[in-house]
Amino acid sequence: MTAASSNSTPISRRFAELGASGELGIVAYITAGDPSLDATLKFVLALDQAGADIIELGIPFSDPLADGPTIQRASERALKAGATLAGVLDLVRRIRQSSQVPLVLFGYYNPILQMGLEKFAAAASSAGADGVLVTDLTPEESDDHRRLLAAHHLDTVFLGAPTSTDERLKKIAACSSGFLYLISRTGVTGEKEALPADLPALLRRARSVTQLPIAVGFGISQPGHVSVLGGLADAAVIGSALVSEIEKANSVDAAAAALGERIRALKAAARQGLSRRVEDPGRPCGKVAP
Repeated sequence: MTAASSNSTPISRRFAELGASGELGIVAYITAGDPSLDATLKFVLALDQAGADIIELGIPFSDPLADGPTIQRASERALKAGATLAGVLDLVRRIRQSSQVPLVLFGYYNPILQMGLEKFAAAASSAGADGVLVTDLTPEESDDHRRLLAAHHLDTVFLGAPTSTDERLKKIAACSSGFLYLISRTGVTGEKEALPADLPALLRRARSVTQLPIAVGFGISQPGHVSVLGGLADAAVIGSALVSEIEKANSVDAAAAALGERIRALKAAARQGLSRRVEDPGRPCGKVAP
């Protein structure tokens, strides 16, 4: 059995609660350290109070290949302000003094490798993180990573994409716990006016290979997007739209207020949607079901 199968992690418990109430979840992404780690602490608390169900903390990286210009600039600002992986982990510890919102560390593999897998897993768990999503780590190369995270009771989230074959989606889902992050379209992160026309078909394909909760991200920024996802996905991931609010605000307090307002509007739309309770099939990683 995997960690998520018994609803034993904060992430899986949150999705079970959402499913029981028929409510679409809101996953909020911000880049840690943009414009400072102290500011990020205020932002996380504002997002939590506004109703975000899960918060993804982006670990700033110098070469964020999967991210569009908005999040690239946020990473640059955070790095210039001195943000490091160790600093982000300390931030998680500070967040836990005031909030128990599920936290996912979202980033690239290089900083984690530099810290060391065992040290990272122990430090992330000790700080109070609940899961880890590494955008440039493939399931085939993730054995040690997943083993160490699981030993420290951390969920491991992987990305599925429109270009993923059914067989590939099965493998990705089998290696994931907590939830499956489904990219709505090819390309990089960024706000879009409309969701892809083929997104429902992609979600149906993902549903056919896993019972994990499915969170959809990339291009989601408006209440209308969230309303469309109701009944199709289990959660909507909002990233670039939130990072943009931080970028254009003239103060930390103004940014925190804007983030709260944005999440309240999205959560209101989400409460009109439908979700479904899910259980993890516990399929071994890399084993493709017939």
